[in-house]
Amino acid sequence: MHNETVASPALDYAQPAASKPAGDESLAPQEKRIMGRVSYLLAWFGGCVSIGTFAMGSSIVGTLNLLQTALAIGIGCFVIGIALALNGAAGYKYGIPFMVQARSAFGFAGTRFPGLVRAVPAIVWYGFQSWVGAAAINAVSATLLGFDNMVFYFVVFQLLQIGLSMFGFQGIKWLENVGSGFILVSLVYMFYSVINRYGDEIMTNLVNVEGTWGLPFWGATMLFLGIYSTMMLNVSDYSRELKKGSGPGLLTTLYAMSILPCTLFMGLIGLMVSGATGVNDPIQVFSSAVDNTPLLVTTLLFIAFAQVTTNVLNNVVPPTYILMDVFKLPFRTSTIIVGLLAFGTFPWELVKEESSAGLQMFVQTYSAFLGPIFAVMVVDYFIIRRRQLDIGKLYDANGPYRGVNYAAIIASLLGAAVALCLSSVSWYASLVPAGLTYYLLMRHWSACQRFRS
Repeated sequence: MHNETVASPALDYAQPAASKPAGDESLAPQEKRIMGRVSYLLAWFGGCVSIGTFAMGSSIVGTLNLLQTALAIGIGCFVIGIALALNGAAGYKYGIPFMVQARSAFGFAGTRFPGLVRAVPAIVWYGFQSWVGAAAINAVSATLLGFDNMVFYFVVFQLLQIGLSMFGFQGIKWLENVGSGFILVSLVYMFYSVINRYGDEIMTNLVNVEGTWGLPFWGATMLFLGIYSTMMLNVSDYSRELKKGSGPGLLTTLYAMSILPCTLFMGLIGLMVSGATGVNDPIQVFSSAVDNTPLLVTTLLFIAFAQVTTNVLNNVVPPTYILMDVFKLPFRTSTIIVGLLAFGTFPWELVKEESSAGLQMFVQTYSAFLGPIFAVMVVDYFIIRRRQLDIGKLYDANGPYRGVNYAAIIASLLGAAVALCLSSVSWYASLVPAGLTYYLLMRHWSACQRFRS
């Protein structure tokens, strides 16, 4: 399978990784899979406690009632499960990461386009969630120690996450698996506390209202799946770590069932608290919902811990692999750079009361670009390649996938243009225009001939 005759820097990655020491990650085909089904499910469960989901719940107050929101989240998670199983199939079968998988559709140089589109929202969410986690620790410090210094805790919290990220998938596996039980118990408790404290307001403002089943409802499903549209793109970075033996149906179930509980709890908590109080800041929300100091401290520590589990899985690995591919940097150096870049996202601006609508627009906008790239990659693997990849060519920078495949770029930009015109359902709207355009260009444009071979 491997092409050993062409001298190229990219061929440094072509030898499969036979072992998996902590922090020793590479772009090579992954032979040693370190996660079984249960471990994989728990990793996704622990990695999906996103404060972004809380923010999306807050952003639809006044649009949907409680039942409609729960159904919107369920539909979104079902779509996510299918999408992750589809785009993760190549990584699962061949053990290749997202940036290598994308070479067959975009070309070696062309992968910088989907890489950049994937990296930007990851780094923004990294900074946002780090600030929220640091705010939770600062609140605990202020309550127990009387020491209140947000900047200090933000820097320390970010440095802690950078250190944990350097352990790679071995560290991620144990962090997510061990933390999943604590996360589930904490979410149930937080959900109960919110209903117990704001039950009357929730009944008045969210249950006994009509809401809508029209376009805003489907727009809400996209908001909740939009949080994960980033992971739909680089899911092969994770699926290459799952031991073989699971069919597409089981994989879809694993993804959907791991994401649904956290998304449902966090989205509904965001909706209920913001609907009852008008407050969007999660730290203020839980500080007011819990009037018992030990439980308050436990809740705030959960928020901080949840940001770590989400960041190291969702927001560190993708841009790290992208830096490794584009600049040929080692894994640990790349994780440090990504962590430092998160400082520059000005996350303190994103947690303000007026920022909820801005975050909604942010999700809609980057989903408009992620959706078409997802469609291009799925069409490329399932229709153009018929699930057969030549791994040697994917690691040969002088081979047929050299340079840029402009069919993929054109299709992605066309899909994004359509999506931006329908921003409330941007991810959905982008799929057919991008996928169809890519298929037609690959079949009929002579410039794509070497990419078709």
